[in-house]
This record gives sequence, C-alpha cells and structure tokens, in this order.
Amino acid sequence: MINKKKLNKRQYAYQVIRSRIIDGQYVPGQRIVIDQIAKEVNSSHIPVREAIHQLESEQLIEYKPNIGAVVKGINNQVYIETLEVLAVLEGYATALSAAHIDQSGIDELVRINDQMEQCLKNYELDKIGIYNREFHFSIYDYCPNQFLIANIQEMWQRLDVVRNTGFTFFPKRTPHSIEEHNQIISYFQNGADFSTIENYTRNHKLNTLEAFKQTNEA
Repeated sequence: MINKKKLNKRQYAYQVIRSRIIDGQYVPGQRIVIDQIAKEVNSSHIPVREAIHQLESEQLIEYKPNIGAVVKGINNQVYIETLEVLAVLEGYATALSAAHIDQSGIDELVRINDQMEQCLKNYELDKIGIYNREFHFSIYDYCPNQFLIANIQEMWQRLDVVRNTGFTFFPKRTPHSIEEHNQIISYFQNGADFSTIENYTRNHKLNTLEAFKQTNEA
C-alpha cells in the first residue's frame, strides 16, 4: 500500500500510476486519464502531468497523437534486447558484489534459493519470480556502484509490465535457474575470480533469454 503521507502530490500520483502499470491494472495501450487521476489523488493536473513525464522517461508511458498518454507496450524484440543488456549489466554487478558480500549475505541467498526450489515443488508458480528477483537484488545490496544498480532496477521494472501477464514464465527453465543460483553461491563461498563470476552470471541471464526465444517460437 502506498503511504501518501510521506509523498508530495507529484510523487503520490507517480506511485499510483506506476503501481497500476506494474501490477497489470493498466494494460499496454490504455489511456491515462489525467482528470481522473487528479481527482483520485486530490490534486491539480500539474502534478499528474509531471508524474506522467517521469513515467515516460522510464519507458512505461508514451504519448500518441490525438490520444495523449498511454501505457507503453513492449514487443518481443524490445524484450530480447533488454535482456541482452541486462545480461551484461547483471554479470558485472554480481562480480562487483562478490568482493563485498559477507557470510550473512551468502546465507540469505541460500535461504532464498531454497524457498524458490520449494515453490517449484509445490507448484506455487506465482511466487517463483518473486524469489528470483529477491535473490538477485539481495546480491546487489552489496554492489558499491549504485548507478549501475539503479539502471538494472529500471530495466527490471520495464519488463515487469510483461512479466505480470505470465508472458515470460518458463517452468522448464526454473530448475536450471535454481541450479545456476547454487553455482553463483558456490563462487561466492569459494572466492572465485571476477571474470568467472561475471561470465557465469551473464550466461545465466542469457539462458533465460534463450528460454524466452524457444517459448515464443513454439
């Protein structure tokens, strides 16, 4: 739930619109009605327009002639290109984090990955993506380059619009992903070198990309 007491009107409008895009209440192509949002957040049109401009810069909204602001869709090619970039960024971020992660951080990764495996056994498919995200961002908590992490987070958020349609869930990929997480944990535990961790994590992401391609070619 959004805590509007701690947000100004622009921030509140931003959080309301963004959360509805991410959780699928607003679907690609849907028009954002400024007057309606302004009434909901009890503000003038200006903070809502500012919020929409921010979401436009984050690639979640686009302007269409004679229509106005609409939720931006994402096609297969954009999804593929985004994952390709994420593979590079996340490989580097994970390798950077390795020098800073401590035993408690490693223990947390083990716990999260065990939870992910349990969800697979119980066929709790809706939770697997949540634990997968938690696994990777628990690693990034130890990354000293916050600009890098901010860019990774922004790209994940952009892909959330697609993920929440169930479009990118690959059951056959999940067991392999869990095994690869265990290997990343092992690299942390054994002090593997930077390039080993970077290359392995990059390929971990690219494996997901290949699963996506195979699913959409079927």
